[in-house]
Amino acid sequence: MLLEGLRYLVAMGAPWDEILPVLRAKGIVPTASVRQPLMKLEDLSGVLECAEAVGFERGFLTAEILEDMVAVWQGKQRMKASTQPTPKPEIKENKQPSTSHATIDLGRTIAPINEPEPLDIQFRNNLPDWKESDFSEHASDASTDIVVHYDITGNSTTEGKMTDITSCFSDRLQSIRKMIIQNSRLPRTPTEIARLHAESSRYQGYENKAVAIGLVNEPRYTKNGHLIWNLEDETGELTCLLTKRKGDDRDRAHEQILEAGLMPDDVLGVSGTFSQTGDMFYVDDLHFPMKDRHTKAASEHGVSVAFLSDIHVGSKTFLEAQWHKMVRWFHTDPLAKTIKYLILSGDCVDGVGIYPGQDSELSIPDLFGQYQEFARLLELLPEWVECVMLPGNHDAVRPAEPQPTFEKDIQQDYNTTTFVGNPCDFSLHGVRHLSYHGKSIDDFVAGLRTVTYADPVEAMRQMLRRRHLAPQWGGKTPLSPEPEDGLVIREVPDIFVTGHVHGHACLDYKGTTLICSSTWQDQTSYQRMLGFQPKPCMLTIVNLKSHATTAIPFA
Repeated sequence: MLLEGLRYLVAMGAPWDEILPVLRAKGIVPTASVRQPLMKLEDLSGVLECAEAVGFERGFLTAEILEDMVAVWQGKQRMKASTQPTPKPEIKENKQPSTSHATIDLGRTIAPINEPEPLDIQFRNNLPDWKESDFSEHASDASTDIVVHYDITGNSTTEGKMTDITSCFSDRLQSIRKMIIQNSRLPRTPTEIARLHAESSRYQGYENKAVAIGLVNEPRYTKNGHLIWNLEDETGELTCLLTKRKGDDRDRAHEQILEAGLMPDDVLGVSGTFSQTGDMFYVDDLHFPMKDRHTKAASEHGVSVAFLSDIHVGSKTFLEAQWHKMVRWFHTDPLAKTIKYLILSGDCVDGVGIYPGQDSELSIPDLFGQYQEFARLLELLPEWVECVMLPGNHDAVRPAEPQPTFEKDIQQDYNTTTFVGNPCDFSLHGVRHLSYHGKSIDDFVAGLRTVTYADPVEAMRQMLRRRHLAPQWGGKTPLSPEPEDGLVIREVPDIFVTGHVHGHACLDYKGTTLICSSTWQDQTSYQRMLGFQPKPCMLTIVNLKSHATTAIPFA
């Protein structure tokens, strides 16, 4: 549908300002170098349809990637225009493709261009069927194995004083600094900023680069599109400048940073040189704490875990009929018998007094009545399903993150449910999970130009890259200044799950499975006003042994 809309805009001669949002909604972020070439394409949507053939799914569209896509498109056009049959390669219907490949002179060949062959796939729940080998063990055959590594519940010691805030940021800086030194390819050992200022004359020119690690303050753009910010550590502050590069000096990593921007209170490393006056630090490279690749742990047991969020019981838009449809599926489907755990990532009830006028949109106006109804709905699930439940911004806990879990008078109505705080770092049969409701996605959408509500997984990528769930202080996410920053991602998870934005996605990022859990609430009046369409009633399932994934729709 997005490509059809793009095709219509191009046909109508729409300006770039109207085409760019459509590209971003598809997950494509064009760099500055491809703007003019894109606008000059005779079949823009046709070229974009070749993205999969060159291995480009989403992200930054560079000139090199565009060149590959155009080459594939031109090859397809030649094949369509050809009136003579090509003896090789021979394409036969309903037969396995030959293992030998003939060479077709189409200029630059990026990928084989063959007619798609029909596949005989059995479908269940409108999706390709799952393999029994990937979901190999019944949940009832494995004992419960939940190990909590971090949970703020019972461990919050902050008094909200300035000393607590200072301690929180000091712990963040020290913790992430160690990750940057360990995981990044720094050209030399980092130096304190105060010492760099004192020795700035040593670090002028290209021969001798300086390295510093600190907190980002006041990131902003210049009129020319350069990125400028202040970098602060325990000893001082450094004014950093990342410039747009042209020609042979262009760098894709720099273009990505310039396109996205930086989050306030990020912790990152910089390497570069000082200006002649010593008052400006020219950044050659930025260094983040995320390592290149994570290796997932695999459970000995072939049981599965399912993920939901934002159920919003008590709201008039809670989809109760679809919930009962899922319950019947749990009791009858073979795949459901492998699901040992159900992770509920916050906002399981709609709450009371969360936003103005909410009382007119509630079917259950009593907060405890909402929790009791949700407990009843969970009781309908099979006895082999163990629930792990954490709070969100609609729940009856403090709004400041990290959030402790629910009070005992709420927990008493629930059976076979483990209550944890938000976020929570825990393992299921040795597979490490990081579950976070995701309120800070609002800050990432506001702070980074490449993050949108249509693609919330990009915010999750940025969290992992920064090894922090909510870096910005004083933004849309209220934060509790704990002496030890509870939102630092100290260990890279095998599975990272959020909710909050009522979307749905499941994909791999550098070895970590990212899951944006689906909601069980229909479009609200506020979402309708914004023109936002949620993706409700999708149950995401991951096997802990094979790490195979699937999603079952119930809407």
